[in-house]
Amino acid sequence: MTVHFIGAGPGAADLITLRGRDLIASCPVCLYAGSLVPEELLTHCPEGAKIVNTASMSLDDIVAEIKAADAAGHDVARLHSGDLSVWSAMGEQLRRLRAEGIAYDVTPGVPSFAAAAAALGAELTLPGVAQSLVLTRTSGRASSMPDGETLENFAKTGATLAVHLSVHVLEEVVDRLSPSYGSDCPVAVIWRATWPDQKIIKATLGTVIEATQGERGRTALIMVGHALGAEDFDESCLYAADYDRRYRPLGTNPRFPEGTE
Repeated sequence: MTVHFIGAGPGAADLITLRGRDLIASCPVCLYAGSLVPEELLTHCPEGAKIVNTASMSLDDIVAEIKAADAAGHDVARLHSGDLSVWSAMGEQLRRLRAEGIAYDVTPGVPSFAAAAAALGAELTLPGVAQSLVLTRTSGRASSMPDGETLENFAKTGATLAVHLSVHVLEEVVDRLSPSYGSDCPVAVIWRATWPDQKIIKATLGTVIEATQGERGRTALIMVGHALGAEDFDESCLYAADYDRRYRPLGTNPRFPEGTE
């Protein structure tokens, strides 16, 4: 058997890969993080599948369910929200499975920052403004931050920041970012991107505290950076008429008039 770890996307039931959907449909056991994974995805489970909400379970309980499926020879669909590469707690599960000799694979999902950017209609890396995106968070009960991974250090780069799991300490986030970005730096707070009750508030570092009064909540992403909503930025050379592309029809690039371009 195999445990298929599947990124279930940010919330909308149709934002899952075809591979993920098909794996769910093929597995007689489904373990899903019910606090963040929409129940609509469970409609892909085959008839008679064992479906377990792991939201209130310990790591030991989850591994016990997987071991029971392994003993029965049943593949498992293990659903986590967003993409599994960040803040999914997948790593500790994989370590346990390796120790038990249980096979697994990983299918990526749409991450929350991408869903938030789509909801904003924003490109997060604009020429001449920002060419890097930092995914980060503040320290919380589940995990503390390493000493060097501070908001202040990231802010010094001028990159676009996607600050996760931190809306409950928004005042702290603003205080720590303002010295580098300035009070006029654009901010967007996105609650439950792609869910039916999605909510977006656009502001600046100087106004976001007041703008979000009474609107705080745990499931939100804070986006910060001058690329948000920017209009005064350079055009990429990618589509410039005089840009030397490697892949053009034969004979159209003066550098390669006779060969494969």
